[in-house]
Amino acid sequence: MKNILFVFILISVGLTGWSQNSNKDFNSLDQLISLDQMIDNWHIAAAQAKFEAYFSATSVNFVFLGTAPGERWTKPEFMAFCKPYFDKGKAWDFRPSNRNWQFAADGKVAYFDEDLQTWMEGCRGSGICVLENGQWKIAYYNLTVLIENDKIKKFIKLRKH
Repeated sequence: MKNILFVFILISVGLTGWSQNSNKDFNSLDQLISLDQMIDNWHIAAAQAKFEAYFSATSVNFVFLGTAPGERWTKPEFMAFCKPYFDKGKAWDFRPSNRNWQFAADGKVAYFDEDLQTWMEGCRGSGICVLENGQWKIAYYNLTVLIENDKIKKFIKLRKH
């Protein structure tokens, strides 16, 4: 009888520990879902030319790195650059897939990379999100055109012309 009681206590303690770990994992899953939705909605806002929705997802110190050599935009610079495109109702349509997330130890910074299907064909985006006043904001985004290693020499020649 003591053995059965002992096994019952072990199972109960084990399940309680599992339940707490599951809740911790579930909260992390909720956070990932929330971050994924934010980035997805950010891309959708660009595709639908929703200027306010697009930029409200970004932090005050947001930086966007574009594909051209001189494209390093602060938030005000990027807003000024983008405004005419958004005003015409046509910005860009990036379709993300294969997004990967990592978190800083304090849980207040998340960084990601994602594959993108764009008018430029395959691209990659990487970004940093920060927790500001209880809300996640995009602080940094880097857009990169993908070039296969065996095609890089032709690409270098093309850039020199």
